[in-house]
Amino acid sequence: MRIGLGEDTHRLVAGGPLRLGGIDIPHDHHAQGHSDADVLLHAVTDALLGAAGLPDIGQLFPDDLEENRHRDSAEMLYVAYEHVQRAGFNSVNLDCVIAAESPKLAPHKEAVCRRMAEILAIEPSRVNIKAKTGEGVGPIGEQKIIQARCVALLEKKREL
Repeated sequence: MRIGLGEDTHRLVAGGPLRLGGIDIPHDHHAQGHSDADVLLHAVTDALLGAAGLPDIGQLFPDDLEENRHRDSAEMLYVAYEHVQRAGFNSVNLDCVIAAESPKLAPHKEAVCRRMAEILAIEPSRVNIKAKTGEGVGPIGEQKIIQARCVALLEKKREL
């Protein structure tokens, strides 16, 4: 078994929707970044890569390459997970925390879990998401940033 931790932060700017976990969530802000700025999928990608002892998302998909501009983070996660599997690992589960003052994420958590499970070809029950606010304090509470963390548990594939 191997454990990995991923974390990502993006600035929030006017105009929606908010791309999170591979789906668009209605909101008056979106995350700004080189790719589609899906903070949750970036954290998941780094957690999986880290657990497998592989290079991080920035090394795999450098932001100075034009091909990565506006790139779909779901595609990046899919490619990264292929690397993880080639390294001999499968995902056991993901436990994620999203920190955002708004929008309320509870109505979207099930859809996000399903989408992430679909990208990784795992059962949705293996993906857990918790949402936290900044309680009006700091850059999260002031809606300047959105942040995500993920802990990933991998298991070594069994030899036949």
